[in-house]
Amino acid sequence: MGTDTFNKKKRSEIMRAVKSRDTKPEITLRKQLFALGLRYRLNVKDLPGKPDLVFPRHKTVVFVHGCFWHGHHCKRGNRQPKQNAEYWKDKIARNKARDKKNAKALEKLGWRVITVWECELKTLDPAKLPIKQD
Repeated sequence: MGTDTFNKKKRSEIMRAVKSRDTKPEITLRKQLFALGLRYRLNVKDLPGKPDLVFPRHKTVVFVHGCFWHGHHCKRGNRQPKQNAEYWKDKIARNKARDKKNAKALEKLGWRVITVWECELKTLDPAKLPIKQD
């Protein structure tokens, strides 16, 4: 067993720990936007894709995507797992297709859709996000 290889039990523990909401990138952005005076709702179930942040007053939603999980073109998003590579390739492709479908559905309903990538948070100025309708 190599240093980057895990048995099924260990891999299962690791995957169980992966959160779909309240991730570090989400919380970081939420705190910054709240400090700017912006108020939002979290994971609204009746909107396509359950957006991470919903600004009903501004008819805007924000998705905070992990680069690996959503197939971003950055260094972290381009990583290819060595184990079960075909599964991960297909999984990430399905995630990207789902993200695109949800964004189109939201736009059709009149929502502005913003995607913030995990790698962007280090340099992102949240005040420049187009949340407020001009």
